Amino acid sequence: MPSTKSNETPPGFRCLILEDDPIIAEMLGQVVVAAGGTAATASTIQRAHELVALNVFDVFMLDHVLPDGRGGSFFSSLREQGVLAPCIMLTGVPEIQTAVELTRNGLFDYLTKPLGLSQLHDCLRRAVAHAAISQPSLHGFGSPDCSRGMKAVRRLVQQAAANPRTTILITGETGVGKDLIARSIHQLTFQKAESPPPMISLNCSNLPADMFEAELFGAAKGAYTGAHQSRTGLAEAAQGSTLFLDEIAEVPLPLQAKLLQFLETREYRRLGQTETLRFKGRIIAATNQPLHEAVQAGTFRADLWYRLDVFNIHIPPLRERKEDVAALVEFLLDTLCQKYERPRPIPKREDLDALQAHDFPGNVRELRNIIERSLLQTPADANWLEMDRAWLRRTRPTAPMENSAPSPASPERTLSPIEAQEYTLIRKALVESGGVLRQTAARIGMSHQTLMRRLEKWPELKAA
Repeated sequence: MPSTKSNETPPGFRCLILEDDPIIAEMLGQVVVAAGGTAATASTIQRAHELVALNVFDVFMLDHVLPDGRGGSFFSSLREQGVLAPCIMLTGVPEIQTAVELTRNGLFDYLTKPLGLSQLHDCLRRAVAHAAISQPSLHGFGSPDCSRGMKAVRRLVQQAAANPRTTILITGETGVGKDLIARSIHQLTFQKAESPPPMISLNCSNLPADMFEAELFGAAKGAYTGAHQSRTGLAEAAQGSTLFLDEIAEVPLPLQAKLLQFLETREYRRLGQTETLRFKGRIIAATNQPLHEAVQAGTFRADLWYRLDVFNIHIPPLRERKEDVAALVEFLLDTLCQKYERPRPIPKREDLDALQAHDFPGNVRELRNIIERSLLQTPADANWLEMDRAWLRRTRPTAPMENSAPSPASPERTLSPIEAQEYTLIRKALVESGGVLRQTAARIGMSHQTLMRRLEKWPELKAA
């Protein structure tokens, strides 16, 4: 069979072929491989569903008539699951009404057998190019060979984007990329918009309690001391778009009732006004704290937790998906080299092995810091990435000396790099403010409630 490979087709895509005729299925697989992709084949709808549950596909080729149903029904089920990859329908008996209905519902193309190779390859090329633009990149997390945990995250992102009225709760440790997942949902939701609106973000831990309501809902002139003019809230700015509430667990307890009412009714009022406004858009919340523990501790309302936890996307920590490290390094290098406008060096195998052996308490954010530091200390004309040797020494395990008693570790040594930096910052601010907590919080730009949480976590700081 002659090669149909074209340089215009993006390489590395994955295609699911749903075709019960083995000869046609083999021919389609050869076309996919020749175009630079990999193919998985299913002869029944049931088998196709099993493959979709275990893998992420960039494009689908579907036969119309199958032993256990119609390809159109399988296409509809994909859309219900939030799988938005382009689908090409193949049929030996064209049905104009069916073709029109499926195309109206998002089918990429409808081809009639017998298939011409040039026609098929051109359709496949366009489908893969469309997938490269429209599918969420998940910022390096969603490659076809990513871990099972991140494949699950990618499927949930697609489902979330397909249901724009659902409130989303993203959970995971500090540094796993919750804000990036939120941005991926937003981008995928508005991928077909001619002018996609921006995502509006609010970090709930950065605001004092008396400013939170005004920031979120807005305020009329004179509503509070210093309100010299009317103020538009972020909820109003996110109208028709996405409102991202980061660190939702840090919302002061007295204000959680108003936030609950906003989530339930999508209605709110500006401070100092009686007019009720209605929010039409998506709400995504995120937290690095287990909300059920906050509920038990009495710092978070149970009814607000139930309202938020309708559609949960949990991002596993990097230590639980070491197979993602190499792909993330490649992605981060590409991103950072574009940022600094410099050639891309190649990471060494031994450095990748050292990275994969590390537990990454700071997760993807820590990995990015390591790669960025390493890139900046690598000469611009170097072929190989000069990994941060100081970091390698810190993470390389060392054998304990014989007959030596273990010395107690300082708190900073037992924390992640990000936590250690925060610990040191709080300790320094406490000393400078003479132990006055509100002054300490103001010095480091932290809410009083957040500072109290940190002091409960690190009680030795109270003696600073």
